[in-house]
Amino acid sequence: MLLLDENISFRVVKAIEDVFPKSISVNEISGRIPLDDAFIWKYARDNQYTIVSYDEDFNELSLQKGYPPKIIWIRSPNLSNLQMINLLKHKSDIIKKFIDDSESGCLELYFESVS
Repeated sequence: MLLLDENISFRVVKAIEDVFPKSISVNEISGRIPLDDAFIWKYARDNQYTIVSYDEDFNELSLQKGYPPKIIWIRSPNLSNLQMINLLKHKSDIIKKFIDDSESGCLELYFESVS
């Protein structure tokens, strides 16, 4: 299950539910009130989510506290909703292996444009 950070549109969740069922947006748990990273981290850990974020702070938390939760760090800035959907769907096999891998706490993903 993926927990998409506040900086990723809630619309992405609906578009990836066929590949990542039971995924949610932070906005669903916050009611669109900004939440601090520590709360999001604890929520993800307690509810067995993998956090998807542009935010480097989650990687820093992972280095300090270990995992779970695991972090998928999106390293391509300002993706459109469609680009984010495509990234997550096209990398779904890698993401699922990462989630099941007990040795890794952070996966860095980059959007590769197709010309």
